[in-house]
Amino acid sequence: VGEALKGIRDQVVLATKCGMVWYKKEGDKFFDASDTGEAETDADKKYEVYINLRPAMIRHEIEQSLRRLKTDRIDLYQTHWQDSTTRTEDVMAELLALKQEGKIRAIGCSNATVEQMERYRSVGQLDTDQEQYSMLQRQHEADNLPYCHDHQVAVLAYSPLALGILSGKIGADHQFGEGDVRRGNPWYQKENRPTVDALLDVIQSVAESKGLTIAQTAIAWTLQQKGCTHALVGARNRDQAIANARAGEVGLTEDEIRTIRKVVDQTKL
Repeated sequence: VGEALKGIRDQVVLATKCGMVWYKKEGDKFFDASDTGEAETDADKKYEVYINLRPAMIRHEIEQSLRRLKTDRIDLYQTHWQDSTTRTEDVMAELLALKQEGKIRAIGCSNATVEQMERYRSVGQLDTDQEQYSMLQRQHEADNLPYCHDHQVAVLAYSPLALGILSGKIGADHQFGEGDVRRGNPWYQKENRPTVDALLDVIQSVAESKGLTIAQTAIAWTLQQKGCTHALVGARNRDQAIANARAGEVGLTEDEIRTIRKVVDQTKL
C-alpha cells in the first residue's frame, strides 16, 4: 500500500486499525490462528491472537504502521475490537495524544457497544464507528446507528454484501473450501436459499429498473439507511472497485427503499 500511495498520498484517505496482536500474550485472548490467518483447532494452531489496546501497544502499532505504509500520518485510526482488560478512557487518551502529535487525523472504533462509545466520547471526539451491517445483519439499527446519528459519529458498514451473498453471484450449489467462513454460514445453507433468493429477486427488480447490478443496489440501499454514512466493500479488480464506487452516487427513491425494506423485514433466518 505504501508503494501504491507514492505521489498520490494527499489524494487518499488512509485508514487502518490497531489492537489485534499475535506476538504478545496480553489483553483479551481472541482466537487461535494458523499462518494463513484462518482460525484453527488446537492441534493446528501456530499462534494466538489477542485484543490488546494498552496505550503502549497502541503507540507501538502506530509507529509500525507509519513505517510500513511509508507515511507520516494515518487519516483514520481505529480500534479493531474492544479490550476488556484496558479502560476505554485510557485507550482514548492515548489516541488523542497521537492526534495531538499529528500521527493520526481522526479517531474511530470498531465492534463497539453504545456504552463503550460513550466512554470514548467522555474523553474526546470520536469520529467513526465501524460495524457489520447489511440487509441480512441489521441488529445495529436498534443501537449503534441511532446513537451515531444523534451524536455526529460516522458509521462505516463492513460486509454490506453479507459475505458476498447480496452480490447475487453465488449460486446455491457453490462449494466453499476448507476454512472459508461462509461454509457454515446460515445464509449459504441450501434450506435457507429460497428465503435469500426471494430477497435477491426484489433487489434485482429494482436494480434492473435503474440500470444497476444487484450488488450496487444493495450497497446503495445500505447507504440510505438512517445513521449509515459509509459502506466498506471489497473488490478483486479495478472494474469491481469502480462499480462499487458508483453505488455511492445512486439515489434510490423512497418507494424503492420501502419495497426492499418490506422484504428485508420478512427475511428471517
